[in-house]
Amino acid sequence: MSTAASPVVKPLILSLPKAELHLHLEGSVDPSTLLELRQRHGRSGTLAEVEQLYQYKDFTGFMLAFKAVTEDLTTPEDYEVITYRLMEKLKAENILHAEVYVSVGVCLWRKQDFHAIFAGLERGRERGSRDFGVSLLWIFDAVRHFGPVEAQHVAELAVQHRGPSVVGFGIGGDERRASPELFRDVYAYAADHGLHLTAHAGETAGPESVWGALNLRSERIGHGLTAWQDKELVEELATRQVPVEICLTSNLRTGCCRALAEHPVRNYFDNGVMVTLNTDDPAMFGTSLAREYQIAQEAFGFTDEHLRELARNSFEASFLPAEKKLEFLNLFDAAAAR
Repeated sequence: MSTAASPVVKPLILSLPKAELHLHLEGSVDPSTLLELRQRHGRSGTLAEVEQLYQYKDFTGFMLAFKAVTEDLTTPEDYEVITYRLMEKLKAENILHAEVYVSVGVCLWRKQDFHAIFAGLERGRERGSRDFGVSLLWIFDAVRHFGPVEAQHVAELAVQHRGPSVVGFGIGGDERRASPELFRDVYAYAADHGLHLTAHAGETAGPESVWGALNLRSERIGHGLTAWQDKELVEELATRQVPVEICLTSNLRTGCCRALAEHPVRNYFDNGVMVTLNTDDPAMFGTSLAREYQIAQEAFGFTDEHLRELARNSFEASFLPAEKKLEFLNLFDAAAAR
């Protein structure tokens, strides 16, 4: 079974109001935009050369490709452009709200002026909100294999910028090189300062990584691909209604899931886990949220009613303030009832 969804997305999927909760800003930059940014900075190259960056064979290769893409994001203006263009793409798929990871850990590692970059991010967000009517919140992402000291710096920046648009803190990167337990103090600090918590877990490591993320008080689990290996863990996720941010194409393209037929998304859904569908790094995986919904239906037999439930989950599981969440849910219910 492949991820070859039908080329024409069903009208129902496009018309459904949706939110996306696991989306990396840097991974949304398509090759043509990256080439444009390179040319702005006086670097030569062709579209074919840029597209080569997006080719990789496994998770480690993907991480290197992601790193290569970020090398061309050097100014606040670059971050403004990619934020605005992401919001334009969200609008085209009727994605009303997105919670977007920005790799603050990479910015710090590159010794960039993050305060200036954040000003660029906010200009892009505000312009995108005005022009496309899309809601976007930021989650500051630390690179776990850089270690807990660097993650603490990211958490401190998240606390400094916490406000209407900065709502969360999380860790991404290579689980195999840094277990959740290393970040207990960092997560406690973020929680004590009012940030929402999420964590990539069970993507490249086993169910113990998901348990570890829950012990960090993560409110959502990114990927959770290996949770099915522990029946008690699946029951825990279902009982507590901890949202799991499923990224079908991502898991296949990185090799974390060997074949689409082996993906546990339907297992989770049928066992009462609160599943949401997401793209992760859409430009790097050649996907879109509408495509992920279509794959869920065509490969796993999700009915139209199931898709509506998944879309509603995406708003339920968001980090929006209660009144704003209710506003989106009422809007969703009205649209879904048509």
